Amino acid sequence: MATLTVPSCVPSPAEDCEQLNKAFSGWGTNEKLIIDILAHRNATQRNVIRKTYSELYGHDLLVSLGKELSSDFERSVLIWTLDPSDRDAVLVEETMRKWKPCNHGVLVEIACTRSCDELISIRKAYQTRFKKCIEEDLAVKIKGEFKKLLLPLVTAYRYEASEGANMALAKSEAKILHQKISDKAYDDDEVIRILTTRGKYQLRATFNHYTDGFGTELVKDLECDPKNEFLAALRATVLSTKCPTTYFEEVLRHAIKRTGTDEGALTRVVTTRAEVDLELIKQEYMKRNSVSLEIAVMKDTRGDYENMLLALLGHKDT
Repeated sequence: MATLTVPSCVPSPAEDCEQLNKAFSGWGTNEKLIIDILAHRNATQRNVIRKTYSELYGHDLLVSLGKELSSDFERSVLIWTLDPSDRDAVLVEETMRKWKPCNHGVLVEIACTRSCDELISIRKAYQTRFKKCIEEDLAVKIKGEFKKLLLPLVTAYRYEASEGANMALAKSEAKILHQKISDKAYDDDEVIRILTTRGKYQLRATFNHYTDGFGTELVKDLECDPKNEFLAALRATVLSTKCPTTYFEEVLRHAIKRTGTDEGALTRVVTTRAEVDLELIKQEYMKRNSVSLEIAVMKDTRGDYENMLLALLGHKDT
């Protein structure tokens, strides 16, 4: 359920490159033309455009975009134009380079909402771009309980098929989780083991047993201390594994409704989910907030940045 709209008749990559080059020429940049092209091409098409642009003009399209654009609009266009694996690698590196516990969400959502094969591609892209591996960087830059959780999350290769959940195991591990959470042993080895090694469908069965057996959802029990960032990371792990749509709606809601928009989170979710499930996230946002995500974006953003986000959201008037 993507929101990306691609025209039925797409110009050739060379034609798109010619138009983009024209957008950079003259006294002012034609931002609308950039949006009309890049915000309406899929990942494969964008990759071919970048390759063709380099062949025609001798340098990377991203370099030209960086010279011509600025602020949040520049960020949204550059992040969107990247190949998805490369994009996630960039987001991971930025988060670890500027590490603060409150930024755990970036690493958690990439680890929990991408497939195992996508995670491998991200790790390969990280090595290619930064000449080092995610595991080493994370081990050096992130310490303590966050390292204990995030390192196995990022490196796990978990069973993803929807069948075969072991219900007896789910019931047993739901009991373990409840006991540890009740004891406030949030970084206990058993908690980390369950959340970072079990397949997603096995975990969802465990979360369902937790609710059925103890009368409350695990995500609710992890809300007991809003100032505890590690607890928030555990909650994000559970929610993004159990229901990515609900997780991303929550990220967007907090980004928009906070005092001062969190443009980083807003850009990240829109650009990374526009080709995946942003339509479902929009529906969840409408259900939760009684206002469309497009209207919320219009109220909170301005100018070319607003137009870029609306284009990726599939807004028909952009």
